[in-house]
Amino acid sequence: MTRPSDQAIDLMEQWLAQLAGLQDASPHTISAYRRDVAGFLGFLGGYRGGDIGLDALGVVGVTDMRAWMAAERRRKVSARSLARALSAVKGFYRWLETAQGLEVGAVAGMRGPRTKPNLPRPVCADAAQNLIDHVEIQHAQAWVGARDTAVVLLLYGAGLRISEALGLNRAAAPLPEVLRITGKGNKQRLVPILPVVAQAVDAYLRQCPFDVGPDDPLFLGVRGRRLGARAIQKTLAQTRAQLGLPASTTPHALRHSFATHLLEAGGDLRTIQELLGHASLSSTQVYTGVDQSRIMDIYTKAHPKAGS
Repeated sequence: MTRPSDQAIDLMEQWLAQLAGLQDASPHTISAYRRDVAGFLGFLGGYRGGDIGLDALGVVGVTDMRAWMAAERRRKVSARSLARALSAVKGFYRWLETAQGLEVGAVAGMRGPRTKPNLPRPVCADAAQNLIDHVEIQHAQAWVGARDTAVVLLLYGAGLRISEALGLNRAAAPLPEVLRITGKGNKQRLVPILPVVAQAVDAYLRQCPFDVGPDDPLFLGVRGRRLGARAIQKTLAQTRAQLGLPASTTPHALRHSFATHLLEAGGDLRTIQELLGHASLSSTQVYTGVDQSRIMDIYTKAHPKAGS
């Protein structure tokens, strides 16, 4: 793969700077986009046999795009990773259209590979409860066990992403009945907090050995810094091994289970969408495994004119 030209790299960095500054994209997102677009630009340089500057970017056609995607598949890049890379390239070209006046029809119209939803299997309610009961005993230090129990309850009892739970600061506690969460894309949502979840957080704080202020992290590691996701993943791995649960029992699977169990109990799909922070109902439909017949059943019961 050829190194992209300086002009191409400069254009890419201008785009990424705008994403970071104006759209508040996360460092992880910026890093992934930089890797994907730089790979695309490097391919173009080798494929076309020369530097790829603004003019060359403006004449990229369907043949070029298909050649790049074929080359990625030959490198054993998965359909999901390729779809993500194509999305990044399209985002770059949308910026080129706005900022540089390029025609981007060939890139914008390119269809990505088909991918299957890669979602964790939900944990049944009994297994989830058993998991929660055994998390605390994974640690010799009682406060660490109480901490991990509180985090797990926020995943399963409130449907938070692990990044959202670990991103909370001390000022959030004691947890209110309704907690305001800032999720993906800096979007905010309101999440009801069950008493058992709030009590678990209180129990952890009573035992936590560190003196922290309101702007400090709520969940701390043993060295007093913000707890990382790897620690919770390790605790769940130990617990599921003891209980004979499958490897798919991950922190994200607990959030998935929260949504699935709510739906099975008669929860409204639209409400679950709001609780999860999904941008579209279709995301929640896939996430909870709801088929089209169930969607129509929910629609028929809920729509004011459905029964007329």
